[in-house]
Amino acid sequence: MLRISQDLVDGMVAHARADHPDEACGVIAGPEGSDTPLRLVPMINADRSPTFFRFDPSEQLEISKQMWAADEEIVVVYHSHTATEAYPSRTDVSYAAEPQAHYVLVSTAESGREPGPVSVRSFRILEGVVTEEEIEVLPAPDAQGETE
Repeated sequence: MLRISQDLVDGMVAHARADHPDEACGVIAGPEGSDTPLRLVPMINADRSPTFFRFDPSEQLEISKQMWAADEEIVVVYHSHTATEAYPSRTDVSYAAEPQAHYVLVSTAESGREPGPVSVRSFRILEGVVTEEEIEVLPAPDAQGETE
């Protein structure tokens, strides 16, 4: 099960709408060894395509360095589908290289850039096998209620 805060879900959806009709992509980082997604990292779709995404290699390297320095790892890999359902394509499955990650797909097929219905689904992809998992959306953290 993916447990994720509402603000991170909202961030993925906003990114997907902003990049529509091209696929949006990015990652959500969390503490190393944890399954807790904390920091949304929207990335550039180097292919600028409505049917495919590819992380920009130089951006991916820079983000990897930042995560390494902060003792973070990828918890979620996300991207959007602009004309199809939120389900991994054969290409998505073949490029799934983070065995610990949740793969989240956001479909903007019905609404595009406009407010309206989107589908957000999460999957585990291990050795070419796709397994859908539940998503538990948690309230956004309340900065006012935090104590030091």
